[in-house]
Amino acid sequence: LLGEVVRAGGLTTKERNELLASMTDDVAAHVLRDNYEQNVLLGNARAQEQSMASVHERLIHWLEERGDLDRGLEFLPADSEIDARNAAGEGLTSPEFAVLVAYAKITLTDDLLESPLADERYYAGVLREYFPDPLVERFDPILGSHPLARQIITTAVVNDMVNRGGITFAFRAGEETGAGPVEIARAYTVAREVFALPDFWRRVEALDNVVPTAAQCALFLESRRLLDRATRWVLTSRGGRVDVEAEIERFSAEVARLAPLVADLIVGVEHDRLMARAAEFEALGAPHDLAVEAGALLDAYGLLDVVQVAQVTETDAEEVARLYFVLSERYEVDRMLTRITHLPRDDRWSALARAALRSDLYGALRDMTRRVIITTTGITDPMERILDWEEQQAEGLARARATLDEIAALEQFDLATLSVALRTLRTLVQQGS
Repeated sequence: LLGEVVRAGGLTTKERNELLASMTDDVAAHVLRDNYEQNVLLGNARAQEQSMASVHERLIHWLEERGDLDRGLEFLPADSEIDARNAAGEGLTSPEFAVLVAYAKITLTDDLLESPLADERYYAGVLREYFPDPLVERFDPILGSHPLARQIITTAVVNDMVNRGGITFAFRAGEETGAGPVEIARAYTVAREVFALPDFWRRVEALDNVVPTAAQCALFLESRRLLDRATRWVLTSRGGRVDVEAEIERFSAEVARLAPLVADLIVGVEHDRLMARAAEFEALGAPHDLAVEAGALLDAYGLLDVVQVAQVTETDAEEVARLYFVLSERYEVDRMLTRITHLPRDDRWSALARAALRSDLYGALRDMTRRVIITTTGITDPMERILDWEEQQAEGLARARATLDEIAALEQFDLATLSVALRTLRTLVQQGS
């Protein structure tokens, strides 16, 4: 591949050989980087071998239904064996995960090669990143004419998405949103860049041989939860074709400004939960600052809604964020999110129901934030604004509080009770709108 590019540049044999020799270390670094990321991927998969067993089983079924996978040929376990392992608290083994990695990447690559993704302007940068720096510096204008440019871009995008998002990332995103592979790839790119996750990953990688592997794995998996939710947010809120460049430009600056403030913006039991989560990372060996940042990642997810509300209402995003997090605490959104997380996801429909509930709950919080802002002009203190809005909704609020308190007193929570709680919040938000 490198030879084709340098030949296209019209170099003499001597010049070609000197240039290729100068790039040996760069090429080796690219190869080692891919090997490193795949080993991290497999380590993360082993850490979730039991909790994700049913999802891995569904992925195998999906690959079989496509006609891409012969389970017997690849020595993957039958459903009965997977179920037995699951009952014993076990899941797939490392060699079996390696097989799934290969098939996940192959099928996703095939799907994306048939899409216009590689032709989009944003992904031209992926092609440049693929080649060593000396080659890019000398032949950047002709890299796009490489006969395998589409294959290179697609392969690089797929490697990054699977290595970072996980073996089942694209499968689950499609299963839960109905989006196709190209939209998932675009949404993944937006989520990754808006939250500056490559920088977070680099800092976690810098802890190699400094902290236990378990600490790094926990940090990687926490960032993956943010990546999952942010990707779905882009898919469900944008619909149709996602404009990667426009969405990154729309959100990146404000998210970068607010994300470091999240730990100070959230209040009450939600702040306690964040610090408890950070303490868990520290107990594993993570440094304090990174542990707190990781503990706040799922809270930072809400900044997508915060920025959107700020733009719609023409309000400073930090002011919106303060109100958003106080509302979240006051209406116990965090507690409901935790209960939704504990719902079963043993089959596709359970997973879909759980994802829909979580999305709708975040949507209710976003809409409540917007309603408070547009009905309480002239007030800046978040709690004062909330009290003023609640006074306007006194009758409906009393009914909502009674229902929510009744649900909160229950010892068991299921899809029905959480659906009623969500509907109660929705009704309160819509009252008087």
